[in-house]
Amino acid sequence: MIEIQNMSFAYKRKTVFDNISLRLETGGIYGLLGENGVGKTTMLRLVSGLLRPQAGTCIVDGMLSADRHPDLLQRIAFLPDAVSIPESATPRRYMLDLEPFYPRASYEEFQRLMGELQVEPDRKFSEMSFGQQKKSLIACILALGTEYILLDEPTNGLDIPSKADFRRILAARSGKESTIVISTHQVKDVENLINPVIIITAGEVLLNATTDEVARRLFFEYGGPQRPEALYSEMQPAGCLNVLENITGEESQVNIEALFNAVLRNGARVREMFSK
Repeated sequence: MIEIQNMSFAYKRKTVFDNISLRLETGGIYGLLGENGVGKTTMLRLVSGLLRPQAGTCIVDGMLSADRHPDLLQRIAFLPDAVSIPESATPRRYMLDLEPFYPRASYEEFQRLMGELQVEPDRKFSEMSFGQQKKSLIACILALGTEYILLDEPTNGLDIPSKADFRRILAARSGKESTIVISTHQVKDVENLINPVIIITAGEVLLNATTDEVARRLFFEYGGPQRPEALYSEMQPAGCLNVLENITGEESQVNIEALFNAVLRNGARVREMFSK
């Protein structure tokens, strides 16, 4: 479990988080959503121990992430959006170099994933497109067998078929031992994959809820008229998509992109609804 307690962090004079608290239970595929520049990458770097909070704590399985204890580091795999790789390296060599540091790493799983993603393991990274590089790194990270997998903008550079492959591969891991956190501002790429959903804005957490909790609190109306009381309303070909407070208990299909927009525009009101 990941527990963030009263954590604050700033880069020189720019405050990123101010006394935030957040808990991520074991298991599930968390979506860490927010606009560019609100601190999603910083959050992952704090969880992985690459950054130290100025106040408060980030604890993973009872250990302070900032202490970077070897027992904890071998449980966490972090894939940044940009990775510096030697030009002569190949995915196979990269995986073999990482494998000794992760007790549950599986070279066979790496080979299987590379096959699913249709990337040649012995081709140099320098000869690949950005999308092929990203798919190779995803295969490496998922094959390490860690309990925590942190992915920063993992769909950047992927074409439409590759995004579908990515969603299928991660969906197969849902409910298993790993806790996966996907940081992204491209909500549509992961909206049918993530659960629970975390939405952050500058300095604070606006929402941390499962999709079942969202459906209990909010009602997503498709094809209706535009409603002035809606938290968010979007005109679509068949009518408006409205996000409303669910006062009747009626079930509806959660739209993550509409939820994201509703929370960003009415953060205080939504947070109050979910705190009841």
